[in-house]
Formats: sequence, C-alpha cells, structure tokens
Amino acid sequence: MRVRLHEIGGTTRARVLVVLDGPEYQKQMRLVTLLRRLVERGEVKPHRVALVTPEERMETYSASAAYARSLATELEPLAGRRVGIGASLGGLALLHAQRTQPHLFAGLFLQSGSYFRRRTDSQEARFGRFARVDRFVGGVLNGRGEPSPVPATITCALDEENYENNAAVAKALAQQGYPVDFHAARGGHDWPTWRRALESYLPPLLRRVWR
Repeated sequence: MRVRLHEIGGTTRARVLVVLDGPEYQKQMRLVTLLRRLVERGEVKPHRVALVTPEERMETYSASAAYARSLATELEPLAGRRVGIGASLGGLALLHAQRTQPHLFAGLFLQSGSYFRRRTDSQEARFGRFARVDRFVGGVLNGRGEPSPVPATITCALDEENYENNAAVAKALAQQGYPVDFHAARGGHDWPTWRRALESYLPPLLRRVWR
C-alpha cells in the first residue's frame, strides 16, 4: 500500500484524516481542495490527510486481517487523533480495521459500506471473499468480540441494494455503544452521492472527534 500526505490548513500533528481509496477520492471529489475550503470556512480544524492506495483491492478490502495489520503498521508513525473515511468495500475495510485494531481510529466516516450477508445479498455470492465478509458482518451484527466504540457517521442512498445492510450495521453499532449518526442520502452508489454526503456530514464528525 502507498500513503501520500497533505497538510490541510497548516502544519499539525494533532489530527489526521485517513482516506482509503484516497487517490480515487481525490480524482472524483477533488478532496484536498474540498478539505482546504472547509478549513478556510472554519468548519473543521487544520489537519493532515493521508491518501491510502490499496494493492489488490478486492482481496485487501474484504475483511482481511492481514490488511488491517498492515494498515496499522503504515499509520503508526502518524500520531494524532485519526479519523477514517471509506466508501463501498473501503467502508467495509475501514470498519473491519477498527474492530480488529481498536487503537487505529478515533472516528469513522463510512459511505455505502459493502456489508454483504448471505441472507440478503445472494447476487454478490460470486465475489471471491463473500464468505469472509459474511462472517465479519455477522459478527458485527451479533456484537461478537469486545467492541471499542468510537463516533461513527454512516451514509447510504435509499435506492442502493445495500441500504438495508447499512441501516442494520448502524443499528448494531449504536447498540454496542458507538455514537452513530446514520444519514439516508438521495442518489446512488456513486461518487456524486458520496461527495454531497461527505460535504454535509463529515464536518460535524470531525468537530466531535477533534474538539
């Protein structure tokens, strides 16, 4: 994996925004420009943003314990309160990393997470790591393990096939003590929808975590 750092609004080591699929977020949203605008408007504090590029995305972003450990190693030098952003499989990978490496993140921003379950997502059964994802999501829904709650914002469009799963994960996390904000967006499983949701709902999460 590769990690590229940007300073947003000045030099600081207190706050870090970690973005899975970071270069794609930058390409599709002009994320760095958007974050600088939010800082200039006083909506969020200055911070560093770490744009993470995955390798073998379909493997590493499918509830992979090896990837979670590797991500922890890569982020260890980045001191400060880390907030993670991920969409689709990136949202799944981010939640898995927080559940298995609880020290990694102080907050989560999860967009349209691919929380596949055998009961509801038979159309995804050809996905090579479907069984592994199903086991992990089932564990989250059943409260398996010892959760370490952090503030979490979850967004998902009402028209998405996986809206039900995102709502179920949001409910389960809330029951396990995570302070959860769940937002049903207008749109689809796409970058324009994720950008609108990020611009609206990321600043409140960052203010909460970085206060």
